[in-house]
Amino acid sequence: MTETTIRGIKGMKTVMDMPVMQDGPPPGGYPSVRYARRIPSTGPTGVAFFGAYLGAMVYGFYQVGQGNARRRGLREEKNHARAVLIPFLQAEEDRRYRAAVVERTKSEDKIMAGVPGWKSGDQGAVYNTTWLPPQHTYAPRMI
Repeated sequence: MTETTIRGIKGMKTVMDMPVMQDGPPPGGYPSVRYARRIPSTGPTGVAFFGAYLGAMVYGFYQVGQGNARRRGLREEKNHARAVLIPFLQAEEDRRYRAAVVERTKSEDKIMAGVPGWKSGDQGAVYNTTWLPPQHTYAPRMI
């Protein structure tokens, strides 16, 4: 190949006839060379993790408080219902006890019919005690 086809200049016979052409920087200069370590971000920062943890913890404590309030309300409702029922349950137990005393007195009359001077239902004649009927209290349990 000749210089004519390469450079497009006619009449060159040697390399010495070629015009001097020197490479230089492009207009505005070369871009700067990156030589510093640039590690790409791989995810959230520690502050972001701490903030997320703190938010989850606050939300969890809020939910615990809401659950405690619900449980407290249910417990108060149950205790109120029990307190309202106490007089009715006590009256029912008193009726049951009175029926049992009458039944026991009839049974005692039948069993002790042949004993002279026996008075049915008088436990004081045999036992010297101050016995009281069982008190079934249906007080609400405070747990």
